[in-house]
Amino acid sequence: MKTQPNLLDRIDHAVFGALYANSLVYNTCWEDPAVDRQALQLQAGDNLLAITSAGCNVLDYALAGVASIDAVDANPRQTALLELKLAGIRGLEYEDFFALFGRGYHARAHDLYRDALRPQLSEFACSFWDKKMGWFASPAGSFYYHGLSGVVARSFRTYLRVRPVLSKAVHALLDIQNPVEQKSLYNERISPLLWGRGMNWALSRQLTMTLLGVPYPQRREVQAQHQDGVAGFIREAIEYVFCELPARNNYFWSVYVRGHYTAGCCPEYLKFENFHKLKNGRAEIIRPHTCTITEFLQNNNKPLNKFVLLDHMDWMASYYPEALIEEWQWILKRAVPGARLIFRSAHRRPRYLEALRFGENRCNLRELLEFKDALALSLQPQDRVHTYAGFHIADVPA
Repeated sequence: MKTQPNLLDRIDHAVFGALYANSLVYNTCWEDPAVDRQALQLQAGDNLLAITSAGCNVLDYALAGVASIDAVDANPRQTALLELKLAGIRGLEYEDFFALFGRGYHARAHDLYRDALRPQLSEFACSFWDKKMGWFASPAGSFYYHGLSGVVARSFRTYLRVRPVLSKAVHALLDIQNPVEQKSLYNERISPLLWGRGMNWALSRQLTMTLLGVPYPQRREVQAQHQDGVAGFIREAIEYVFCELPARNNYFWSVYVRGHYTAGCCPEYLKFENFHKLKNGRAEIIRPHTCTITEFLQNNNKPLNKFVLLDHMDWMASYYPEALIEEWQWILKRAVPGARLIFRSAHRRPRYLEALRFGENRCNLRELLEFKDALALSLQPQDRVHTYAGFHIADVPA
């Protein structure tokens, strides 16, 4: 099922690969862990494998009381970010930790790094943060405006600065308590100003998607199922989020508007009581690994019963289908009977679920796994990010 790339596809693949290989892509997670917890039904004895991303959700799962978490990412910069958070949990007081990862700025960031954080980091993480710790140290900026996704957030912030009427309305939206007033404000004061040719053009550029960590195959999937393309899909997602869900606790979108979290609108790991739970032992169950999922599973024979696979299969299915087949073979080898997996996709029903074939009987994933489609459909409307068309939950047969 490998897609034959055209010239633009090959160029994008090269650009995406070059940026991914040399950059921190995600400075915060864009998957809702509140939905994940319900889907995974986490319990005290669970051994979980999760793709690291920015590490926020890994810390969230640790708070659920699971036995172990192996956080795996092929990008060492993502591992370095998780390492920095773990070092901060172990070595800092709450106020300093929240200043770094909540506000995205600390006047003494370099001192804290030198004295409390750096001694705990791996060699690569040290070399990375030796150069990048200034991301936390600028009073005029924020950590959340750095990295590839931060570039897009910073661009939107600049856009709001030159449109003060829209900026005032967007910031007001984040503080509204009444859902009726929230929907009214969005429809009357934001939507007419936000959605014009300029915004549609920016969202339709592959460079924008690349900076957000969305490769061309995912963009193709979105275009294939939405008549207005990527810009129309994003508009639809944002309108759902801000018209149907409470904005006051939607820390995913608000951090990129504000440049920081607040005490009442932040990931679970940044809340005072949860920080201390992590500090008092919950963080110690997390083991970061820089490698592919296949490499981790080949070198670790620990039985696993929960998997968080994010959306990486969308681009692997297009560019590296053989590698994706090998990955699933190792997942199925290490997963205990009854293990649960969750993953997301740009498409409601990604083609690789039927197209990939395994074993002598040439079974596909729909035949090998027990998909919980009704549960996934019931949870999808609660997702505060809402940028994935497909949310998938599947069990390994018991």
